[in-house]
Amino acid sequence: MAHVSRKRSRKAGLPPGTPMHIGEPRENAVTMTAFSYTASTLKETELSQSTDCQAVLNGLAGTHWIRVQGIHDVKPLEQLAAFYKIHPLVLEDIVNTEQRPKFEDYSDYIFVVLKQIGWQGTPPQLRIEQISLILGSHFVLSFQEHSDPIFQAVQKRLQNNKGPLRMRGVDYLIYAFVDAVVDHYFAVLEAVGDEIEELEEALISIPDQNCLHRLHRSKQDMIVLRKSIWPLREVISHLERGESSLIQDKTRVYFRDVHDHTVQIIETLETYRDMLSNMLDIYLTNLSLKLNETMKVMAMIATLFIPLTLIAGIYGMNFKHMPELEWEWGYPMVLLFMGLCAGGLMMYFRKKKWI
Repeated sequence: MAHVSRKRSRKAGLPPGTPMHIGEPRENAVTMTAFSYTASTLKETELSQSTDCQAVLNGLAGTHWIRVQGIHDVKPLEQLAAFYKIHPLVLEDIVNTEQRPKFEDYSDYIFVVLKQIGWQGTPPQLRIEQISLILGSHFVLSFQEHSDPIFQAVQKRLQNNKGPLRMRGVDYLIYAFVDAVVDHYFAVLEAVGDEIEELEEALISIPDQNCLHRLHRSKQDMIVLRKSIWPLREVISHLERGESSLIQDKTRVYFRDVHDHTVQIIETLETYRDMLSNMLDIYLTNLSLKLNETMKVMAMIATLFIPLTLIAGIYGMNFKHMPELEWEWGYPMVLLFMGLCAGGLMMYFRKKKWI
């Protein structure tokens, strides 16, 4: 039996700041992992429901990242929010998966919402997952709907101590997360571009109903992509040019690079959107051309038979005094005349390049 997503309407009448999961229900338990690190050390701790979360978090030293996978169970998230003194409205936004990408500065911490885009199923369909990030003075909290490995590369860099990740502050860590999400957009857009190229070739050669369905599905995907990516430009701008003391000037340079990538992604997105709009015109034009070709053939056939029908109609009249009817060569001569009329019309059509 298919799951029914929890709609925003269920929150009607509840006080502001009441956390309620909005989105597809999950059966897996919420998992939380703490990564506490310095330039030379890394400690990884799993936080289960049986773990004294308060004691573990109090014992974390240095910079740390709390990775939360699964936001459908609100209780462990409330405990985490209470420890880090996260505003109830922020927690409400975290468990509401219908948020648009946004940036909010709460002075003591920064709250960022991103959208991860991927493919699932056969045929592949877009899957949108909300990722929420909280940047504090010495910590980063990340919240994902699924146990998606999008941050796996960042985790390996922490574990293997490759690159400057451990030696820089938490603002560089959140940059690494944002950069991972944005880089994944390029892979998605490459797949979209390949689909558009195949669809364009199919529309030119065989514009059938299947092409129309694919075109409609691609236009729907483009709407989803624009809704998820367009607001990201504003988010990156705040991270790059904002006045928060939580982001160092040397890290803003990296956010500037991500901003350039975001602009490039948006430009590519708009190009694909224009191509899809033009492809609908191509589809309708091809249908009109095929209809015109069919009508032209039918018109030529009708034109060929009009004089033949006229001749057959004349000699089909039952008048008594028609000399040709008693002529020995009357029948073959009429057939010859009809053939000459048809041949003459065919030669005229070829001269006009209608056939």
